[in-house]
Amino acid sequence: MTKDWYAWHTDYDQPDSALSRRLAEVRDRIAEALDSAPPGPLRAISLCAGQGRDLIPVLAAHPRGRDVTARLVELDPRNAEVARRAAAEAGLTGVQVVVGDAALTDRYAGLVPADLVLACGIFGNITDADIRATVRHCASLCATGGTVFWTRHRREPDLVPAICDWFAEEGFAPVTVSSPADGVGVGVHRFTGPPRPLEPGAAMFDFTGSDRLTHP
Repeated sequence: MTKDWYAWHTDYDQPDSALSRRLAEVRDRIAEALDSAPPGPLRAISLCAGQGRDLIPVLAAHPRGRDVTARLVELDPRNAEVARRAAAEAGLTGVQVVVGDAALTDRYAGLVPADLVLACGIFGNITDADIRATVRHCASLCATGGTVFWTRHRREPDLVPAICDWFAEEGFAPVTVSSPADGVGVGVHRFTGPPRPLEPGAAMFDFTGSDRLTHP
């Protein structure tokens, strides 16, 4: 059975849920990145953006929020409409919400390399090989000095140490990675490598869904 990714967002409204705690952590890390960002215009992209609950509220409240031109890519039009409405209500004219397959590199043409790259809610729903491939593509999506935000559960088998190694291999330095004791898996890495061209027409991953990964 295909998961209803619109209904899935209701867990964010439960203060004690793991998703709610993870969301708070991601928002804090985005705000910190904006705090330390250089002056001037900034770019942000969000893959599998859902309803934009991680990025949009931070941009709405942060002093640098209006400096950001952002593109949120989400396949479910219901979620995209929620994100679009939230951006409009916050007066974030620089936020664009696109309905489409977030795995396709062409969706980000014209806005990469970006200062903020959000890959949240993805790594628990794709194969290990696709996670590795997505990390490689992040080096094209992210500007030198830019920041990637990602999430992955810390249950066994815990893939987070390997994901950190993959980021290091692609020229990323860790900023913060939550521990298993935190109960949520949030990683932040900064790209220190040279700029890389975006590979046109590539599919970074196949969004399989955690249910199908654990119960094939």
